[in-house]
Amino acid sequence: MAIKVGDKVPAGKFRYLTAEGPKEMTTDELFNGKKVAVFAVPGAFTPTCSARHLPGYVDRHGDIKAKGVDTIACISVNDAFVMGAWGKEHKTDGKVVMLADGSAEFTKAMGLELDASRNGMGTRSQRYSMLVDNGVVKALNVEQPGRFDVSSAEAMIKGL
Repeated sequence: MAIKVGDKVPAGKFRYLTAEGPKEMTTDELFNGKKVAVFAVPGAFTPTCSARHLPGYVDRHGDIKAKGVDTIACISVNDAFVMGAWGKEHKTDGKVVMLADGSAEFTKAMGLELDASRNGMGTRSQRYSMLVDNGVVKALNVEQPGRFDVSSAEAMIKGL
């Protein structure tokens, strides 16, 4: 069953790349005591994700933070090295935290996995955005497969 507004985000761990190598971040570290704008993508370096989804949040990070958001985070079922390289390419440093859910454990706990096997990509995340306040989902916008509307940075700003 997919997570819904009012639910607490499930416990989980992510990896992110630093100058010293991959580090771990728990959901408690990410969400406790903070308002976090999260968006998830099916894959780093994929067409819509690279051309529109991530760039929108990078470009509009100031507008999102001005609405009271502490952290903007991007989650993908990729490894920390891929997420780090993708973030570097899009100049996310200080704007968007690039989080790897390499084995899709968090994505599955959220109930938002996507079977992309027919495209040779295995289990991935559905495209979505959510606003989380102190670990509780306040808004959740899950895209229909193949669409990019409700999870954009612009939609997030309108919902804040």
